[in-house]
Formats: sequence, structure tokens, C-alpha cells
Amino acid sequence: MKVTRCEIDGVLLFDLDAYGDDRGLFLETYQKDRYYKAGIKEDFIQDNRSISGKDVLRGLHYQISKPIGQLIYVARGSIFDVGVDLRKSSNTFGQHVSFRLNADDHRQLYLPPGVAHGFCTFSEINEIHYKCTEYYFPDDEGGVNWQDKDLSIKWPIKDPHIHERDSSFPHLKDLAESQLPE
Repeated sequence: MKVTRCEIDGVLLFDLDAYGDDRGLFLETYQKDRYYKAGIKEDFIQDNRSISGKDVLRGLHYQISKPIGQLIYVARGSIFDVGVDLRKSSNTFGQHVSFRLNADDHRQLYLPPGVAHGFCTFSEINEIHYKCTEYYFPDDEGGVNWQDKDLSIKWPIKDPHIHERDSSFPHLKDLAESQLPE
């Protein structure tokens, strides 16, 4: 497994070792000791699965008082995945990282607690698996508008299918400090 440290502290990109032959494919998607040695100190306590059609945009989501770290893996399809650093004390506050992830490249992206997450989809069917460091609390969720020009995210799709709530999230500059991850 190859580990790449990204420009935002704590964000890690994993290239997994995949073993395939005419029977199919095998790969290990998680082993606690390896990920701990790579820099993930948090425990994962919840797994999620998301299925989306083509040209869907989800995000940018985070939790305020119980920030969530996520280990993201695309099991089917292809996505453009984004993390925005919302940690108040971070040197990269307000900056983002983005990656194209697909089921054939066998990569995982780790976004630490305090980094907002969003993605858009390219394939007809896209299945994303997340390992999470915190439980999901709907009343604790925050969001940043995906079109926030100050974030300079170059989303690669036009006119995405997006939930009304996600499109009405405020811009980062309009968020009070109490609305940012603790």
C-alpha cells in the first residue's frame, strides 16, 4: 500500500495493493495497524454506503460539535471527491483538496475530523463506502455552499443534480465561528 500525504495536514491518499487474475480481484480495504502507522489515530465506529446516479453532487458536509473523519472508497463508478479544511487553528483553513476516484484505481481518501466533504459523480451508478470516526448526528450537521467562489473548487460537471439543502448552504465567509467544527 502506498500512502501519499496531501497539502492539507492529515489528509491521506492510499493506493491499495490489488491482486487480480482471470477469477477476479482481491484487495484489503482496511487493517487498523497499517492505517495507524500511516497517521490515522482515530478509531472508526461507523460504516456508511452511498449510491448515486450520474451528475449528482453531494456536500459540502461536516459535523460541528462531533467532527467526523472519513475513509472513502469507491466500490463502483467514478467520482470527483473534495475535502475543505474547516479546522479553525489549521494553517490551511479554507483550502481544499480534490481527487478523481474510481472503482478501478483502488484508492482511498482519508479526510480527518474538521474537513468538510463533498463529491460529484460521473458514472451511471456510483457506490461509495465510508468508514467514519464518529456517529452521524443530523442535528449537528453543517455545510458550506458547493459554489462558494472563495474556495476555488473547479467542479468538473455542469448543472448537477443536488439536494435543495446542499445548494442553500452558506458560503464559508458567512459562517459564524460557532458554526465551524470544534
